Amino acid sequence: MNRRIFAIALALGVATFFAPRLALAENHLAEAISHTKEAIEHGKMGHADVLVTHAEAALTHAKAAEAEKANPHTKEGITHLNAAIDHGKQKHADVATKHAEEALTHLEAATK
Repeated sequence: MNRRIFAIALALGVATFFAPRLALAENHLAEAISHTKEAIEHGKMGHADVLVTHAEAALTHAKAAEAEKANPHTKEGITHLNAAIDHGKQKHADVATKHAEEALTHLEAATK
């Protein structure tokens, strides 16, 4: 009986140790998607500076998600987020929005 209790306690301890790491990868991707959607909304309104702010936050989360679990869609999303940031800084809200929309497509594909 003591062995069973010890084995269960050990298993729960190991699961508790690894579970947060698995959850974080999904959280970074979800945060990247959320910020990308915000960037798109502001880009459609012509707010290039706010688009850049959200795209930079999305980029940070996308890079963290890519570091935790490599995915070609996440990598492509990062490429488009960088392009969105570059064009947003040049006040090209329309082009930046298109890149953010493409980034969103890839980031959402990475969740599947």
